[in-house]
Amino acid sequence: MESSVLVLVNRTARMFNFERLDVWKKSIELADSVYQITKSFPDFERFGLANQMRRAAVSISSNVAEGSSRASRKEYVRFVEIAYGSTMELVSQCHIAQRQSFVSATEAQHLYEQAEQVARMLSGLRKSLERGLRGEG
Repeated sequence: MESSVLVLVNRTARMFNFERLDVWKKSIELADSVYQITKSFPDFERFGLANQMRRAAVSISSNVAEGSSRASRKEYVRFVEIAYGSTMELVSQCHIAQRQSFVSATEAQHLYEQAEQVARMLSGLRKSLERGLRGEG
């Protein structure tokens, strides 16, 4: 399985449009961080908070990707808004994880900074798409 992952990561000749987006790349990095950090959560949280954090993190890049495939900018904007909402969910869950001592202050800060960057990028993408909508009208 690992070799197939390397093939996907190393291919550069052909890419889907969303794979070129910096916000998609950063959201994948955020998901990687979430998976790494939640590996150390207690076993009793494997299907609780750890799972919720992972699902929220995966949802960010997934919604950017899915939105990019939509036929209209309006639909794309909606998926970017959902990705933003998933980012906010993750931030909230990170606070809970820290309060429960599942993550250190340093880990929480790292996730927060990554989420903050992704949120800014998603806002920029949304604004850019909305400007395009006004130009179409």
